[in-house]
Amino acid sequence: MKELDVRGLDCPIPVVKTKKAMDEKPGEQICVLADSAVAKENVTRLAESRGYEVKSEAAGTDEFRLLLTPSGK
Repeated sequence: MKELDVRGLDCPIPVVKTKKAMDEKPGEQICVLADSAVAKENVTRLAESRGYEVKSEAAGTDEFRLLLTPSGK
């Protein structure tokens, strides 16, 4: 599983980095650490549009852990 830390980055950088990780390792689970609701929503939208299942957990105050799992895995 690839872990991607996009905390402290403004959009669209979290989405760009997540897309790059998806393109480099298609079919692999990705864990994205984000610290803004906007990044969480945008990364979730990207993942769902590419057929990933998204599980979100709070990882502290204003921090989110998104587990992106490709469909069928």
